[in-house]
Amino acid sequence: MLEIRHLETLSAIRATGSLQEAAETLHVTQSALSHQLRDLEVRLKLQLLNRRTRPARLTTAALRILALADEVLPKIRATERELQRLAAGRTGRLYLAIDCHSCFQWLMPTLDQFRADWPDVSLDLSAAFSFAPLPALLRGDLDMVITSDPQPLAGIDYTPLFRYELVLVMAAKHPLATYAYIEPEQLADQTLITYPVEKQRLDIFTQFLDPADIEPAEIRKAELTPIIMQLVASLRGVASLPNWALAEYQQNPWLRTAKLGENGIWRTLYAAKRSEDSDADYMVAFLEQAQQTCFQHLKGIVKAL
Repeated sequence: MLEIRHLETLSAIRATGSLQEAAETLHVTQSALSHQLRDLEVRLKLQLLNRRTRPARLTTAALRILALADEVLPKIRATERELQRLAAGRTGRLYLAIDCHSCFQWLMPTLDQFRADWPDVSLDLSAAFSFAPLPALLRGDLDMVITSDPQPLAGIDYTPLFRYELVLVMAAKHPLATYAYIEPEQLADQTLITYPVEKQRLDIFTQFLDPADIEPAEIRKAELTPIIMQLVASLRGVASLPNWALAEYQQNPWLRTAKLGENGIWRTLYAAKRSEDSDADYMVAFLEQAQQTCFQHLKGIVKAL
């Protein structure tokens, strides 16, 4: 009674939030999608969509089917990719660079799984601390850049991976540790510990300090997150990091976090790649694996809009 197209339809409705956008995603008309949904409701003798709400909401029955879809569809797609690899060449190159933040909590498991699935794709990884990664991507020196700072460059496509909150971390005994949120002016007399990246590529400046025309008293740089955490805990300064990068330190009694501004600052992490490579099978497979792994390994992130 249930078919793969039904699972795909409900998944698309959940992902887009509307019948119209789901129809566009599935490349069918809204009328055809509505007819398919009603036909399934008749066959199941259950309502799948509460049409009295705006937007329409999925019912408990629909959510139960979606649980099946979440289990079955990835397996179907994985099998399809395996069959495609049998029918086509599997060679390629995927040279990645990480812009600004340490992404190893989710990136290394992603790379491990990708190597197992695509053994003939050449992989390389570097931290984009000492060079501008997006121009290197355009030149062909890189094939993908993980960044929270997308630039409108012709020939580059961006795939959102997830959204995260940028927070300030400090020692528990630091004077700012008693605040639920921090205003830019409160960092004017502080030492700010950052990754070794230009200011214009750091969210703490572009999203928080620069709009308020505030400079910290001093900037200290460190390449590794554990080193930054040790410096912060020893009252050598404060740091601004993604909430997910701090998950393993949240229970540490020597550290505290605070929002940046009353409403907090939320950013989106993207995977940038050249437009001509966006549809390459191994590139699509890597992004699917990356998005799945992110939500398995990271806390405090949400789906990108």
